[in-house]
Formats: sequence, C-alpha cells, structure tokens
Amino acid sequence: MSGEHTFHTHASTVPLEAARPLLIADADEVILRFADGFDRFLRRGGNYLDLAAYRLHGNVRRLDDQSALLDVEVTALLEAFRSELDWLDAVEGASEALRGFAPIMNIVVLSNIVEAQAPARKRNLLKLDLPFALAVNRGPKGPFVKALAERAGRPVFFIDDISMHHESVAESAPDVFRLHLIGDERLKPLVPPSPHVHIRAEDWRAADAFIRAKLSEAR
Repeated sequence: MSGEHTFHTHASTVPLEAARPLLIADADEVILRFADGFDRFLRRGGNYLDLAAYRLHGNVRRLDDQSALLDVEVTALLEAFRSELDWLDAVEGASEALRGFAPIMNIVVLSNIVEAQAPARKRNLLKLDLPFALAVNRGPKGPFVKALAERAGRPVFFIDDISMHHESVAESAPDVFRLHLIGDERLKPLVPPSPHVHIRAEDWRAADAFIRAKLSEAR
C-alpha cells in the first residue's frame, strides 16, 4: 500500500493484520483541513467560504458583493477543487497521533470521494508521511466499517466529523468505539453533539487519550 495511486473500494481488499486493533479515520476535517483548503482555493477565484452552517452549498460567496453563488456553481467549484486534493494541510495533532498508533494498530483512512479523486488524496497523505490504507466509500459508512471490523482484532475505533456516519456505524457495528472530531475550530460550534458517539473529542490530543485508554483496558 505504498503506491500513490493505490486505494481500495471494497473492505475485503484492505490489508489488515487480523490480531491487531483497528483505527478507521475520515480524511476531511479529521486528518486534513478541508474547509481551510477549500477557502484558499475559492479566494484565488474571487470567492470565499462563509462558515455560517455546516454545509457548502449556500455558503460560498463572492468577495466583491457578498452574493451567494448558485448551487450549480458551487458544485462545479467543488469538483475542480477535489480534482487536485494533494496539497491540504493536516489537522493539528493528526499526523503525530496517527504515526504514534501505527506500530500497534491497523490504520485505514475511509473517505467519501469518487474513485477519480482518490489518487490525489493518496498523494496528499503520502506527502504528510501518512502511508496508510485509503478506502473510498459512497454514502453512510456503517457497512464499510462493519466489514473492516469483522476482519480486525479488538478494539476497533472510528473517527469522523459527520454525525450521520456515526449513526450509521452505531447501527451496523455497535461494538466499534465512535469518536466525533472536527478539526477546524470555526466549524465546531456549527455541529450539535451527536447522541451516537462515545466521545466528542475536542482535538487529537483528547482522541489519542481516549483510544490509548481503551487499548489499555483491552489488554
């Protein structure tokens, strides 16, 4: 899993050591600073991301007159941005925490992107020295997480910024520990607490402490 174009669309092909615990982490706003990167991309074209709600459509505005772009315009800009997803910065503490877990856990990055965008995402992770398995998913992540967890040791952890995915994992794989983590400080107040998680981790330091505590309990 070292090539820059290598990614997985099925849980059965993701390389896992069966006896090892498993950490499944989302990419955008968990490992990578998606909102910050998208805002920088928009500003190059005279627009900006107005973080008034936890969504993109309706929140992209023109710098000159503050008018909102049409949804179709935002979709086009988002597709252009995602075609070059190989330069995003890491969320504070993410790289250090993941590298710290690498010797003792399976680590999988589970990202909801289309297959055409996966090579750039893989390059981004490699540039940050995060050579972990990249899995591409569509829709709720519960079924994919369940399929991965069935092949791994215990415990299994899932980190994501989207409440919908935690609900999906809670339904499909309830024994998986679910951590809600939002990397961008500007976005945190926009998302209410999820009732489907074990912890709302304010940062990677809190996530690291929770995971290590559960690993110690499982020994």
